[in-house]
Amino acid sequence: MPGRRAIDVRLLPGGGDAAAAPKWRMSLLENTFSGFLQGAGADTAARAVFAEGSLFCPFLFGNFFDPADPFPLWEFESDVLLAALRRGNARTTVDWAETDCEYYLRADVPGGRRCDVEVSGDAMKVIDICGLWRAPAADGRDWRCGRWWEHGFVRRVELPEDAEWRKVEAHFDDCEGALEIKVPKTADDDDAHHATA
Repeated sequence: MPGRRAIDVRLLPGGGDAAAAPKWRMSLLENTFSGFLQGAGADTAARAVFAEGSLFCPFLFGNFFDPADPFPLWEFESDVLLAALRRGNARTTVDWAETDCEYYLRADVPGGRRCDVEVSGDAMKVIDICGLWRAPAADGRDWRCGRWWEHGFVRRVELPEDAEWRKVEAHFDDCEGALEIKVPKTADDDDAHHATA
């Protein structure tokens, strides 16, 4: 019986490195996204993943934005963030918290067959959270280069300044369909001094 499993967090250099994985090349426009969800291309899993209150919803905070664009989730106070998600009849599928030593993000990913977590971008300060619910086309093209929302989901989250990007941990619970990401904070020089004393 599958359970909670660790996800390998890939650390990808940003900038002009040709070896880096291709990013989400087609922007998601509001009318294109609405057409996709109303059309036959979106199955139940796709509608659930992009539903209001989901981490991957382009209307997460009431305004449309591309889930593939970096978004500074960490700038929100957790109470403010969760209150915004719980407005109205939306079912919250995202939980976020901050402690003295780490940031914690949990998101429901219904129908996700595979979930990947990458840390990349300028100064390694962006987490790419992506996954598939549908097998990519057999033509060998990378599904992220075209209409990626028809095959999977993505959210790019900017890391806070005090994040220790080399130690990001991610787990996926196959039973609950829940993704958990923990980002430790860098130790202050004072904390490091007290720990060694």
